Amino acid sequence: MNIPYRPLALGFIALVFSVLVLERAQAGGSHFYAPVADPVVKEECGSCHLAFAPSMLPASSWQRMMGELKNHFGDDASLDADTTAKIARYLTANAADASGRRYSGKLLKGVALSSAPQRITELPKWVREHRKVPDWEWRHKDVRTKANCVACHADAEQGYYDEHSITARK
Repeated sequence: MNIPYRPLALGFIALVFSVLVLERAQAGGSHFYAPVADPVVKEECGSCHLAFAPSMLPASSWQRMMGELKNHFGDDASLDADTTAKIARYLTANAADASGRRYSGKLLKGVALSSAPQRITELPKWVREHRKVPDWEWRHKDVRTKANCVACHADAEQGYYDEHSITARK
C-alpha cells in the first residue's frame, strides 16, 4: 500500500504549485497591477473597456477623470452622483500614489503627480515599453486602440502585463 507516501505526494504537489505561482508573480512582478476588486467599479468601468487597475494612475488623474465623465475620451460616461462618488473613492484610495501601494512608482517615474495624464498610454514608461510595437499592430482588427490591453496581454484582466502574456498577431 502507498498510504504512507500520500502526504508526501500531496506535499510535493503543493510545493510545485506554489513554485509555479511564485514564479508567475515574480515574472510579472514589475508588470503586475492589482486588478479592480470592487464590483461596482468593475461593472461600470468594465462595461466599455478593461477596468484599469487604479494603481496605474495617481489620484489626481482619477479625480480629473471622474470629474469629466460627460466627456470621457469623447464619450458620455455620466453616472448618478452616488455611483460616481463611490467609484472616485475606490480609484483614489487605490491610486498609484496612495500610501502603501507596492508598485506606486513604476509607471509614474518622472511624472509630476499634479500634471499626470489621464491616459495610461501617455505615461513615459508605457510609451517606452511599447515603442517597438509596429503601427500595423495597433491598427489590427483585434486591437484598434492602445487602450485595448487585453488584445495583446492575455492576462491583463488578472493584472499581468508582462511579456509572457503577449498574444502574437499575424
